[in-house]
Amino acid sequence: MAGLFSKLFGKKAGEAANDVGPSDTYNGYVILPNPRQDGGQWYIAGAIVREDDPEGERHEFIRADTFNNLEDAIFHSLRKARQIIDEQGERLLPKK
Repeated sequence: MAGLFSKLFGKKAGEAANDVGPSDTYNGYVILPNPRQDGGQWYIAGAIVREDDPEGERHEFIRADTFNNLEDAIFHSLRKARQIIDEQGERLLPKK
């Protein structure tokens, strides 16, 4: 498992789709799904930004869950981002 995370976070991480659509707004945040591919598997990944500050700080996330196709990875990336927003609220990206 350690090899998996070093590949995902290291310089040799799998290919990343570049903020692939569709983005979604949720509770004042914009979710930018960005699943990463490693071999034939897609990993949940993306970014979250404040709706009122889209060029500001981004909260990047990646998870070890894998899917066989990009569409499923996008769907679950959006779902995971909503969960992160629900759990962390204002602590996620505090207003400056």
